Amino acid sequence: MPVHYVTYEGIKFPPAYNSEHSLSFAHNKFLVRDDDIFNITYPKSVPCPVSLLSLAGTVWMTEILSLIHSRGHPSWSQTVLNSDRVPWFSTCLGLEAALSYPSPRLLTCHLPRHIFPKSFSHSTAKVIYTLRDPRDVVVSYYYFSKMCNSYEDPVSFEQFLRDFLNGELPHGSWFEHVLGWMEMKDRENFFFITYEELKQDLQGSVRRLCQFLGYDLDDDAISSVVQNASFTAMRENPMCSSILLPADIMDQTKGQFLRKGICGDWKNHFTVAQSETFDKIYQDRMRGLNMAFPWDR
Repeated sequence: MPVHYVTYEGIKFPPAYNSEHSLSFAHNKFLVRDDDIFNITYPKSVPCPVSLLSLAGTVWMTEILSLIHSRGHPSWSQTVLNSDRVPWFSTCLGLEAALSYPSPRLLTCHLPRHIFPKSFSHSTAKVIYTLRDPRDVVVSYYYFSKMCNSYEDPVSFEQFLRDFLNGELPHGSWFEHVLGWMEMKDRENFFFITYEELKQDLQGSVRRLCQFLGYDLDDDAISSVVQNASFTAMRENPMCSSILLPADIMDQTKGQFLRKGICGDWKNHFTVAQSETFDKIYQDRMRGLNMAFPWDR
């Protein structure tokens, strides 16, 4: 069956958990609090190391932030669903939860900067923005779209890559998403990190996050965050398990939700010609940012 996407401000969104009303409310009426913490990514930018419950791949950072918030104690993460701990405030279900949550709130979304809540600009709320090698994003997003019934089943990887480069996938252009959010890179309330950095040094990344968020965790608490955000702990935590997703949203007979979560898997999918085309467009679109990411080196 064809998928009828929700469109807001020219961007397509999956219909199962988005509506024009929820997106408009999030953009125009959602009141950001000064102590809010936002976990923001482009879809499939933060795959976690196991097959987990997430409609969009922010689970790993969700677990890290939840554990920091609870000062390393895993009880909250082990007893409350991740989507309830860190609601998707721009969606139909997550909006109601976000509005009722006491401060300080942990919130998440895939919104590009230009349709993020307008009230954010008048607040001291903090944003954590996570990026990933866009070539790996393409591959992960491709397989995710084949599984998730709220997305059109890709015709081919070639076409999916073309749509990605043209900004025609749900949630819009990766390039515009990154460039929009990275305009904030020098602000005190903005923190950005890459998936590659998380993979390479999780403990160091957790320490940096704690410093940014103002959480003074001792070494034992830091170690607990790292341990409980590990492959083994998250795999065994039912509050992160993708098996809880209904089949009408996620058809897990079509593959594993997360697949590999490794860096550089794009090399197993891109042809030489596709890689050259991607590099040319990437260099052109990202030229004005004047920054080097791990995948640029």
